[in-house]
Amino acid sequence: MKKWLGGVLMGSFIVILILRYNVMFKNPFSNNTLRQRIFVNTTDPRLKWVQQPTVSPVVQSPEAVNQVVVADELVSGLFLDRNFSSEVQSSLFTWNEMKHIVNYSKGLPNALEAVREARIAWDSLMDIVAKKQQIEVNESSVDNKGKQCPYFLSKMDTKDFGDKGYKLRIPCGLIQGSAITIIGIPNGLSGSFRIDLTGESVPEEPNPPIVLHYNVRLQGDKVTEDPVIVQNTWTTAQDWGEEERCPSRNNKKVDDLKQCSEKVGKLDNRTRSKPYFPFKLGYLSVMTLRVGEEGFHMTVDGKQITSFAYREGLEPWLVNEVRIFGDMNLTSVLASGLPTSEDLEHIDDLDALRTVPLPLHRPLDLFIGVFSTANNFKRRMAVRRTWMQYPAVKSGTVAARFFVGLHKNQIVNEELWSEIKTYGDIQLMPFVDYYGLITWKTIAICIFGTEAVSAKYVMKTDDDAFVRVDEVLGTISKENVKHGLLYGLINYDAQPHRNADSKWYISPEEYPEKTYPPWAHGPGYVVSNDIAKVVYTKHKEGSLRMFKLEDVAMGIWIAEMKKEGFKVYYKDENRVYNEGCNDGFVVAHYQSPREMLCLWQKLQAEGVAKCCN
Repeated sequence: MKKWLGGVLMGSFIVILILRYNVMFKNPFSNNTLRQRIFVNTTDPRLKWVQQPTVSPVVQSPEAVNQVVVADELVSGLFLDRNFSSEVQSSLFTWNEMKHIVNYSKGLPNALEAVREARIAWDSLMDIVAKKQQIEVNESSVDNKGKQCPYFLSKMDTKDFGDKGYKLRIPCGLIQGSAITIIGIPNGLSGSFRIDLTGESVPEEPNPPIVLHYNVRLQGDKVTEDPVIVQNTWTTAQDWGEEERCPSRNNKKVDDLKQCSEKVGKLDNRTRSKPYFPFKLGYLSVMTLRVGEEGFHMTVDGKQITSFAYREGLEPWLVNEVRIFGDMNLTSVLASGLPTSEDLEHIDDLDALRTVPLPLHRPLDLFIGVFSTANNFKRRMAVRRTWMQYPAVKSGTVAARFFVGLHKNQIVNEELWSEIKTYGDIQLMPFVDYYGLITWKTIAICIFGTEAVSAKYVMKTDDDAFVRVDEVLGTISKENVKHGLLYGLINYDAQPHRNADSKWYISPEEYPEKTYPPWAHGPGYVVSNDIAKVVYTKHKEGSLRMFKLEDVAMGIWIAEMKKEGFKVYYKDENRVYNEGCNDGFVVAHYQSPREMLCLWQKLQAEGVAKCCN
């Protein structure tokens, strides 16, 4: 956190200084391979919702029948047979096996919306792919589209800032570490202004969602006559959410930072005249809105002022525009740390980064599924350049694949499509990548690890986690447990978070029990093939209990297997660090791309696991 705050202060200092000085491709699979055609099985019964068992039969309501019809309509266009190359077809292996995921919509937030939006994104992407295929003269033709996802954007010409506000397009969304810096002077009669981070609109909803509404009211409002900052969100379906105000006595924290700084609203210790407020009429303000792990953080003139936790279905990757309105004389708007894809023409080691060919049902010692989101290009490249270079991975005894959902932004999907064709290590998911749907990815990893390949063990990790593949293999080999294994950092006595303000809030309706069964933390856990196989089988049968916390969900599923007579062996690994890095790690979480590369270099040079921060 100190390092993060230091970056904020340094960024603001640099911006103030600026003002002062005037202001693609080989086949990754062999011929006998993961070439499964994408189709709709017309002999399947109509998709139905998974109903909880009841004592007596339940008559399906008209609303439920309509949901079944809607489910069929949603998935029908996602699983059509298409003439894809073998590289692309292999990336859609689990896509085809997941055509019943809409059965598991109940209990997962934004599930139906995610599939509906994926259908729109998929159709649009396929249209673009088809047009490009018509334009291309031959396979070696170069696409000179330029950089669609820039790392940095800026506007410093005051002519662009009119009375009707200003909009800065963010082409490929925001990721953790992204920052929006706005420099201006509150002016006019009131000096009040607002900053909106808006998402992508869809045809049925022309007004885009507001991922963050940051409203500065220097003259107060209906609640108070004093200056106040109001933060909120807006969607067509939910309208305005609950306001978060500053000054406030709320002690809620986001990324260990207070939702409202204690400084705001307090009397200045020196003058004892007016309460402190970060914005003043007629005075220059340097505002930096930074994307954290849990929420947005606003600093003003180098001081942390407010924090705002992401709300369900309103995540930073959705943001595609910054809108600024009100009484503000803008000087400049800058966006930095944006997601950007690699320039394939300038990658010297491209062949070394491409995936190892995998025949269908290839026996493996370990399959590793990596959670990633579409615009996390840099994180995936860091994984490819580091622990995916372990000899076991390069030789084909271990395989790793990224599990990535579609994006609402078409530019991101185009870049992702190019990445799929280039590296062959992505499994595309048939839904838009909301956080609440990561349990679907867990199912997908189990499907791939048992049906696409035949792995003795299946591992789940994240794209910001460094995995010491050799240590994982060595440890599970020593344990010599071939059946019923859950290996990782085991939590034996966790309870559901009942605080509605918590990121991991679970209502009694979602999980009525007081405690969870044993589960392993998500940055890195391993299950044996038989457990993964049961997950896949129950998925096909429609009997999996859905839960939005994927690592806890795996623990719940294993506990249910245990009740059915399944022998389970829990192996606790305290070298899996779920909140950072410690020397001697097996898995280190929350590592930036730069830290990932540093960890790999240390391992290569010194042969020991030493942290870089």
